[in-house]
Amino acid sequence: MSKQYQNLLAGKLYKPDDKIQSMKNKGRYLSRLFNQTTEEENAERKSLIKQLFGSTGEIYTVKPPFYCSHGAHIHVGENFFCNFNCIFLDLNEIHIGSNVAIGPRVSIYTALHPIDQDGRNTSLEYALPVMIEDNVWIAGDVVINPGVTIGEGSIIGSGSVVTRSIPKNVIALGNPCRVHREITEEDKKHWEAMYEEYQDSME
Repeated sequence: MSKQYQNLLAGKLYKPDDKIQSMKNKGRYLSRLFNQTTEEENAERKSLIKQLFGSTGEIYTVKPPFYCSHGAHIHVGENFFCNFNCIFLDLNEIHIGSNVAIGPRVSIYTALHPIDQDGRNTSLEYALPVMIEDNVWIAGDVVINPGVTIGEGSIIGSGSVVTRSIPKNVIALGNPCRVHREITEEDKKHWEAMYEEYQDSME
């Protein structure tokens, strides 16, 4: 592992070297192949995502087009769903748990640049990981910024810009994204009743 790559994963300043560029090239090549597949090529799509991502569960769906930086820094759990037109800038690692649903046009960013203009002009950059825990739903057009953790069971409302970590079992929304309310036992009872009504309608 090169020193530049070590710095990247540690959230320190780094400059892309040959190893980092090679990872980017592979990620963009595989994502290009994935985005060229058709609706009849689901097996090929699953195979390409398996090659592109660092790790996956057995059950996962990614809808093209999908764009990423490295690909290899994306790790998803079981029963992962990602809708159309998502962008994962995985310079650092993006860890996504099980039973996570990602809406259309969601962007997850790990890349950062120095605030000082002279620092930016050196072409040095840094990146912070993103963590999305189990059972999270991220609605459409959400932007998730570097270094953020979204807690288990939470929902991020559409159009939100997530600039800081969100606790578990809440509904959060807005720009910047803030906690709107907790998800309660009353929510569970409401949706259990809706599910029973659905089951009855199918008999």
